[in-house]
Amino acid sequence: MYAIFIAIIAGIFVALLFVNIYFRMKVLKHYRVLRKNKVEFPAYYIFKEKDMERDVLHHYPAYEENIRAFCRHIRHSVKVAGAIIFFIAFLVGIIFYYS
Repeated sequence: MYAIFIAIIAGIFVALLFVNIYFRMKVLKHYRVLRKNKVEFPAYYIFKEKDMERDVLHHYPAYEENIRAFCRHIRHSVKVAGAIIFFIAFLVGIIFYYS
């Protein structure tokens, strides 16, 4: 049973790595466009959509789709990574409980 949980945790770590690489490629595509055109905004706007619409998108209407996609992919990657890390912690807790 212990070996099965360790194998599952190792598999989940590999999945976390691939999820990270996948979202990084998606984010970097939009980041390059924004960086090339000197579109800059503070990082806290990524998680505050209403403030971003009011302050950032008002200044850069031509890059609205890139800004929205960039922020959406970052938010989604943080949620997925958080869920995976929670699941890993849950499995490690089960291993320690039964050891």
